[in-house]
Amino acid sequence: MAARIDVDAVVVGAGHHGLVAAAILADAGWDVLVLEAQDEIGGAVRSTLLCPGFVADRFSSFHPLAVASPVLRALELQAHGLRWAHAPVVLAHPLGEHAAVLHRDPERTAAGLAAMHPRDGDTWLALVRRWERIEEPLLQTLFAAFPPVRGPAGLLRRVGTPEALRIARFAALPATRMVRELFDGEPARMLLLGNAAHGDAPPVAPVSGALGWLLAMLGQRHGFPAPVGGAGRLAAALRRRAETAGAQIRTGERVERVVVRAGRAVGVRTATGLTVRARRAVVADVSAPALFGRLLPPDAVPARLRDDLRRFEWDGPTVKIDWALDGPIPWRSPGVAGAGTVHLCGGADGDDHRAGHSADHSADHSAEHRLVRWSADLETGRLPREPFVLLGQMTTTDPGRSPAGTECAWAYSHLPPGRTGAADADELARRIVATVEAHAPGFGDLIRHQAVRGPAELEAADANLVGGAVNGGTAQLHQQLLFRPVPGLGRAETPVAHLFLASASAHPGGGVHGVCGQLAARAALAEHGGLGAARRALRSAAMRHLFRDTPARP
Repeated sequence: MAARIDVDAVVVGAGHHGLVAAAILADAGWDVLVLEAQDEIGGAVRSTLLCPGFVADRFSSFHPLAVASPVLRALELQAHGLRWAHAPVVLAHPLGEHAAVLHRDPERTAAGLAAMHPRDGDTWLALVRRWERIEEPLLQTLFAAFPPVRGPAGLLRRVGTPEALRIARFAALPATRMVRELFDGEPARMLLLGNAAHGDAPPVAPVSGALGWLLAMLGQRHGFPAPVGGAGRLAAALRRRAETAGAQIRTGERVERVVVRAGRAVGVRTATGLTVRARRAVVADVSAPALFGRLLPPDAVPARLRDDLRRFEWDGPTVKIDWALDGPIPWRSPGVAGAGTVHLCGGADGDDHRAGHSADHSADHSAEHRLVRWSADLETGRLPREPFVLLGQMTTTDPGRSPAGTECAWAYSHLPPGRTGAADADELARRIVATVEAHAPGFGDLIRHQAVRGPAELEAADANLVGGAVNGGTAQLHQQLLFRPVPGLGRAETPVAHLFLASASAHPGGGVHGVCGQLAARAALAEHGGLGAARRALRSAAMRHLFRDTPARP
């Protein structure tokens, strides 16, 4: 006989957003059950034993958004075992024998940039001062349900309308334009450009400059920390926090259907035959296409929403390599050795960084042009000859990750959209290794163990990483804010009453920050608060208006 459980809320998925939602709902006194398809919790925040003595992060590793997030800070995860580790250097971008280096001390970062291009140090410090002035209202804006009110109002009060307009123009710039307006030299330019690429934004796309600046300033202000002992320790702390509040968590329970009656989500059914009745809410930490295209009955999804989802864009397919190394990576540039995060672009023969030389943007070998060419290859479906590579030195960051004298490291890059097959993944992995070798001759001789995971393996380990997409959907402007996941939503609420989207497919999107889970939990609580009936009526009217027409296909 199939089992049945009654709860106030069921959370589908024990990724970090689902665990955040569970903790907040349980804090409010709700009876909460979390169902996870995998045999372990964490989603894309997990770690594993790569080989004896080497602890590798399976997906995310460095978490600047987590330490900056007011949501995760409010959960006080340190009381549940979470500790952070910092590398001696936040980030480095090798440029031949030299490197652009981001330190946690802004003065040290600026001094390094000024040593090669004197004006760039002062410009960097001016960017830091701007960030320090607006960080709080800006993050409040980005992390609020759409449309945000308090954040923009606070920003206007803090800087005034004239400066706010200039900040808006600055934020709209493509990264390539932004760095040319700001800096003389390639090192400072690559700190922003590399972070824009790190954040899934083509460097020529509008708003990509703001994304690069955001990540660079988060690193400057908070560092790029990693959980001591592995990313899984962050998920474990979230689990303990949720269970301490009273939530229950079951793994190995794959939800196959969200049950809808009279336009309202009333529970879920799992592959094992379990039926969970949800008296108040179903919170879905799953991708938007999975929720609206697979888990919900077809007649519960408005035709216009189904049509909008045809245009949903995933971020690029990912190929990730984990390494157990017999020693530290032998970088040509000594400034890279202490960096937790390393950005690599093409070979190591760039020379535009030398003192007294402005970046020559017509030079085909410049790091900036290599990055733009890499992005163009992806956009036009070509496998990049010189990939942009993100690399993490985990033992450098957290010495307990591997035996003394060794290094546990990883690197990843992206395939063109639609090219997710094993042959392309293997070839990109070969080019990733060649890129590291070009910047660190002798790297290959240090490899004790190597594990390559392409798009298929990543998706098999976490169903939300569709086709190896690690961001829950592109972070470009056309799928952010009120366009995420489709035009008109921008919030956790859905057209189905009592159903809330809590994954990175929802606003504000990718990254380990917990905001998607918090917004879903707060929306569920609000629908059952003192003005709950009025909110439900307003939400229902808004959803009918947004999705009332059956679209004519273009």
